[in-house]
Amino acid sequence: MTKELKPQKNKPKPYVIPEVVSVVEDLDFSGTYSYANYLRWEFEERLELIKGKIFKMAAPTTLHQRVTGRVYGELYHFLKKQKCEVLVSPFDVRFPNTSPADQDVFTVLQPDVCIVCDAAKLELRGCLGAPDVVIEVLSPSTSKKDMVNKFNVYEQHKVKEYWIVDPTEKCILKYILNMNGLFIGDQPYRKTDQFTSCILPGFSLSIEEVFK
Repeated sequence: MTKELKPQKNKPKPYVIPEVVSVVEDLDFSGTYSYANYLRWEFEERLELIKGKIFKMAAPTTLHQRVTGRVYGELYHFLKKQKCEVLVSPFDVRFPNTSPADQDVFTVLQPDVCIVCDAAKLELRGCLGAPDVVIEVLSPSTSKKDMVNKFNVYEQHKVKEYWIVDPTEKCILKYILNMNGLFIGDQPYRKTDQFTSCILPGFSLSIEEVFK
């Protein structure tokens, strides 16, 4: 007598390679996308993903580029003989929740500047996992994303320090991850202050030089 086979429950669905998208207008901005989708986007516009949702990136202004370049330059010279590496946008950082597989990663950001001390996180496609330090230079159109949405991502994934550089107010905010996994901010660094880092002992950044 032939034994009847019972149907399998919760059988995993086969992975389907996403379609190539050549025009940004063809995206459904209300949809949910993974890094696997992101890799198949062939248009010039730069986008980020936060929990699968698309966020547009503003074209950087001259002021934004100047400030970013000064911060990056100081960090590069400080770190060039150390194990930590500083990287500048455009540079993809993936934040996996469980699986690192492309189709299971739904948050992909491009910080203006980031510092990675664990070389195992770096690969040809960018960084897999949280950098040690993330620096975002605010733009008027993206300040809410940097102050709220990205703040929450960096805190959740345990970025050790988050620096928010504000060219309009000419100040830098520093948030340090505490023992409870929460960001704690100190007083804004302004004018003649020297900005320092808990993660980078000996590093000092002149606020006046950054915004000159």
